[in-house]
Amino acid sequence: MFVTGAEPGDALEVKVLSIDLPIAYGYNGCSGFIRENCIAGRGPTILRLDRKNMTSEFLPGIVIPLRPFFGSMGVAPPLAVGRVSSNPPSTHAGNLDNKELVAGTTLWIPVHVTGALFEIGDGHAAQGDGEVDQTAIETSLRGRVQLTVRKGMTLMWPRAETDTHFISMGTDVDLTVATRVAIQEMVDFLAATKKMDKHQAYQLTSLAGDVAITQLVDGTMGVHVKMPKSIFK
Repeated sequence: MFVTGAEPGDALEVKVLSIDLPIAYGYNGCSGFIRENCIAGRGPTILRLDRKNMTSEFLPGIVIPLRPFFGSMGVAPPLAVGRVSSNPPSTHAGNLDNKELVAGTTLWIPVHVTGALFEIGDGHAAQGDGEVDQTAIETSLRGRVQLTVRKGMTLMWPRAETDTHFISMGTDVDLTVATRVAIQEMVDFLAATKKMDKHQAYQLTSLAGDVAITQLVDGTMGVHVKMPKSIFK
């Protein structure tokens, strides 16, 4: 989607207003991070979605709560990067596979080209952090988002906010590098918005922040840091 007024150096604010499940099934494959666990020749597992109770039974007695989200929301990458695969996420967001980005959340993405060129897709009904077998409950979604150009909001990496948490993100082929990026992004955010220096912001990230592996299977690995909003009185 071409977003009128979006220019490099701006941020694109993406408010996820609603997400619905238009079909009553999804699937999960088997590959990913430790694919030797997968049985050769076994096809995808089809999972029924109980849209009334927002659950899915994986096996008898094992019920998964549904929290649908779009695995991929992003913009065009910097022109200098050229054409890229839609699989690895980066500074342009894209295939983040961040399960926190459900309805009611807001994602901010740095804009790299005129019009931003927003994309959205990769519907998931439920997923665990890590997405270790390379798939969630993959399904079709119907959603509504609100796009707003934020002039003067300069970002290096995507950030998000839920009802309960501030979230920073980082990606890299090296998990250590991705982790450093996500932590530093949280430190920088706290120092800029919560009246503290980076020393204190780093301490607070250790005291109250949760560092999570977003995904391990998209060509680059993702890490996000969750800071609870409840600690700020």
